[in-house]
Amino acid sequence: MSIDPQQGAVAVPAERGAGRLLLVGNPNVGKSAIFGEFTGRYVTVSNYPGTTVEVTNGSATLGGRRWEVVDTPGINTLIPQSEDEQVSRDILLNNGHDVVLQVGDMKNLRRVLLVTLQLAEMQVPFLLDLNMRDEARTAGIAVDTGQLASIIGVPVVATVATRKKGLATLIDSIDDADRSDWRCDYPPSIERAVKKIEQMLPDDLTISGRSIALMLLAGDETLRPWLRERVATGDIRELDEIIIGLNREFAAGPRIAINRTRMAFVDRVMAEVYQVRSASSAPAWLTTISDLSMHPVWGIPFLLLTLVIAYLMVGLLGAGVLVDWFEGVFFEGWLNPLATRVIDAVLPIPLLRDLLVGEYGVITMALTYAVAIVLPIVGTFFIFFSFLEDSGYMPRLAVMSNRIFRKMGLSGKAVLPMTLGLGCDTMATMTARIMETRKERVIVTLLLALGVPCSAQLGVILGMLAGLGPVAMLIWVGLWLFSRLYPGDRSDFILELPPIRVPRFSNILVKTLARIEWYLREAVPLFIVGTFILFVLDRLNFLPAIERMAAPVIQSALGLPVEATQAFLIGFLRRDYGAAGLFDLFQAGELDPIQALVALIVITLFMPCIANLLMIIKERGLKTAIWMSAFILPFALIVGTVVNYLLRLLGEGVVT
Repeated sequence: MSIDPQQGAVAVPAERGAGRLLLVGNPNVGKSAIFGEFTGRYVTVSNYPGTTVEVTNGSATLGGRRWEVVDTPGINTLIPQSEDEQVSRDILLNNGHDVVLQVGDMKNLRRVLLVTLQLAEMQVPFLLDLNMRDEARTAGIAVDTGQLASIIGVPVVATVATRKKGLATLIDSIDDADRSDWRCDYPPSIERAVKKIEQMLPDDLTISGRSIALMLLAGDETLRPWLRERVATGDIRELDEIIIGLNREFAAGPRIAINRTRMAFVDRVMAEVYQVRSASSAPAWLTTISDLSMHPVWGIPFLLLTLVIAYLMVGLLGAGVLVDWFEGVFFEGWLNPLATRVIDAVLPIPLLRDLLVGEYGVITMALTYAVAIVLPIVGTFFIFFSFLEDSGYMPRLAVMSNRIFRKMGLSGKAVLPMTLGLGCDTMATMTARIMETRKERVIVTLLLALGVPCSAQLGVILGMLAGLGPVAMLIWVGLWLFSRLYPGDRSDFILELPPIRVPRFSNILVKTLARIEWYLREAVPLFIVGTFILFVLDRLNFLPAIERMAAPVIQSALGLPVEATQAFLIGFLRRDYGAAGLFDLFQAGELDPIQALVALIVITLFMPCIANLLMIIKERGLKTAIWMSAFILPFALIVGTVVNYLLRLLGEGVVT
């Protein structure tokens, strides 16, 4: 067995049978790096059924055997606290596996062993990889892997995945993966409850009944649907009575008792195998950056600089320079005219011609939007996001902005999608999946759809506001900020801070290419479907009918000329086109200052563009998308109407 340094994959002898290898571990421990070394570039990224959580699959030949390798989402526990953790638990619970490879950070052994103990309780065949051995050595940390292996009863290997150190030993150890007899004894009443629940569970389980019983006693409500499908109703009632009884016995609940027992058990093992010696010196400039990035004062310039770089790279380079070239030069200047000439010659059927290269054509609109407009933005974002991940600054960015976003019921992780929405709301909606809970993802998606104008639209809006004066600017900004401060309950924010590292180009490249592949496969079809819907509506003359129906509301409630109706309708197709239509009316003198300000407020709060709406449907589901639309459209019209009447009472001079 050897590792090919050119491909990053493993060169092995002939296959001798297939297996399924699950990579499991905490966030930011190098699972993706090991996955990349095992599988090379032949991977697929898809959402786990019924969720927005991505799971990466690939194939590899390791030690002469063919494996399907699955990179599961990062976890801190197998009693789910987030959708990511639930998906990882469900894969173990439902999908079957031959071997589980747990990847952990050697520096954070306690956190690693808490997951190891749960895998041992599940009775799955696994082995443990303690990755980042170089960072542990730099921090003066040493782990006796031989002693640890003898304690837990499965292979333990130390690696530095980014440098391919220890990977050969890790691969050779996969065949030695085994079920562990390592277990801790819980308080007697919990042990009695575990035995009773085990007897209620079916026999055909992929993990042990003991582990499922402990999850239920710890209050894991995500197991209820699974339980109802497999356990009799009477047994479920008896199980609930057992849990109620334990809640009476333990003041803080059985969950706390279980966690405390596990912590004490793991700490006893830590005392035998874990030592902290004198740390070797890390590069001084990395240490300085690490310290400053979290400083209560100097961390703020780092935060602002990161957001500025994000906007410059994604908002200006991606949404500006690259989009202008792809859209103006490549598509409009070359591809679309060429496609039109070819189709005119090959398919001289008007209906098919219009379907492909007409105003709402698959090539002239769908592919232009998907490839020329959104792909450059998505690509530059993925590069920037991979850089933040690999450098270790991503958790620090979230921590520094956490206080601000807690006021909106969010955590600091919302800073990226909210900022990058100023580049493209469609792309930012995709990135909302980094939020921990469904509630947070819904809030971020709503805020993006409601009050974050994309870069092209923002440029037009600011151009109009410049002609209205500073008071109009203050009114628009005030209402925009109000729309973003959507209240929500505060959520817990627990995040590990890895050390600042020098990003590796190969890691950034692999992550970026995998994410772009996902975009091309998953998102591009949405643009084609949306364009086809518009084509059908246009052919059936529904679009002019919609415009006629909306005209009275635009004129009477908002006080705008009938010509503004078309701008709002086009704004649903593409938001910057709608803003540009209003700008043309303003330049032509068809909007007075109050009308211009009202129009800008409404177009800012207006429905997301069709591409963004389709992305919301894909990410959050049709029901959530309908609910958001039912809120956003009336909200925008009501705010616009109130502003119109108030400003008319105060007089036109208030906005000039």
